[in-house]
Amino acid sequence: MTMGHVTGRETRRVVVTGMGLVSPVGNDVPTSWQNMLAGKSGGGPVTQWEATEAWACRIGCEVKDFDPLDTMDRKDVKRHDRVSQFGVAASAEALASAGLDGLPPGMDPKRFGVIFGTGIGGIKTFEEQHKRMLEGGPGRVSPFFIPMFIPDITAGFISMRWNLQGPNYATVSACASSAHAIGDAMRHIRHGDADMMIAGGSEATITPMTFAGFSALKAMSTRNDDPEGASRPFSGDRDGFVMGEGSGAVVLEALEHAQARGANILAEVVGYGLSADAYHITAPPPDGYGAQNAMRMALEYAGATNEDVGYVNAHGTSTMADAIETFAIKAVLGDHAYKTVVGSTKSMTGHLLGAAGALEAIACIQVCRTGKIPPTINFSVPDPECDLEYGHGGMIERPVSLALSNSFGFGGHNACLAIRRWDG
Repeated sequence: MTMGHVTGRETRRVVVTGMGLVSPVGNDVPTSWQNMLAGKSGGGPVTQWEATEAWACRIGCEVKDFDPLDTMDRKDVKRHDRVSQFGVAASAEALASAGLDGLPPGMDPKRFGVIFGTGIGGIKTFEEQHKRMLEGGPGRVSPFFIPMFIPDITAGFISMRWNLQGPNYATVSACASSAHAIGDAMRHIRHGDADMMIAGGSEATITPMTFAGFSALKAMSTRNDDPEGASRPFSGDRDGFVMGEGSGAVVLEALEHAQARGANILAEVVGYGLSADAYHITAPPPDGYGAQNAMRMALEYAGATNEDVGYVNAHGTSTMADAIETFAIKAVLGDHAYKTVVGSTKSMTGHLLGAAGALEAIACIQVCRTGKIPPTINFSVPDPECDLEYGHGGMIERPVSLALSNSFGFGGHNACLAIRRWDG
């Protein structure tokens, strides 16, 4: 049985009925989307600690004006890291977008689950508590340290917050984490394990230790004098990624369940591909064969052809791997790659690591809904190996019936989601 020809309970179609965002360009979906279409950069100097010249990278795409008390009470705010605060806020918006404030009336809570990914988890809490231990001894460590730090706690807290008793876990696959979460959630619904799922991811890694670690890998941009222009995917003068933070969440639902409750359907998740490079701890193989495999699997799962693809939200991190992804896209789509818009919203949001896939899946949903494609900003120098249409000239308007969202992570983890426009 191929991925594109499922039988039995797997034939259930899965639609998106809600979505929520906390991002460096807006703390909800409408604001984030309008700023992405306008090509607004979320970059700026780091403000969450005093980043002196000792840090090679002192810039990031931070979430601005976020108040966790908008969606959590004061006690819970104190007991949850910023990563969970973002995740709850995005999930609350996603539920409201789906016309809900938790379970639909009369729904069995065991039929509604949560899968929420993260690359690193509560690293801010880890750094703070480690400092307390070094300065005051082990007795100074908070009893909430472990539950605030562990990567699965956001998924757990979302389920507790809204009494969602269905499948519940975290995906931790570096920058592919939240794409895996959405793909896995879709498959749980198709298999009949649940009727509804909240899926997505959250990340809050603008911290000294994270910056020091990624800088030691020479992975981050050092364009400190131009924070708004530092994330420049596919441009020949790109010099590394810019760290972002935030969360994205979607409500997924079995089609018949959504129709029965009169839900507003936003899009359909029709394909999911996942693979491993089995090559290197941080670098993709030169021909991007793992990325190719994930994209081909997503198209096969969707029962789609190359010509169906109108937009690819590329992983596009503003590193040298952009050229490898371009090669992989051309290898999969053939000549049609030159008729497809390949964009990177990371040029505006920075790289949200484990939350990137969820944010970018939402961008794909919006592209399919609106026929508007965000630009890839900050282009200045052509790269002959990056020769596709990236939207460097500004927003592009054209109908898109099928979009692919690519997410690739350290460790060789690859995920691709295929999202189809909902035409009723």
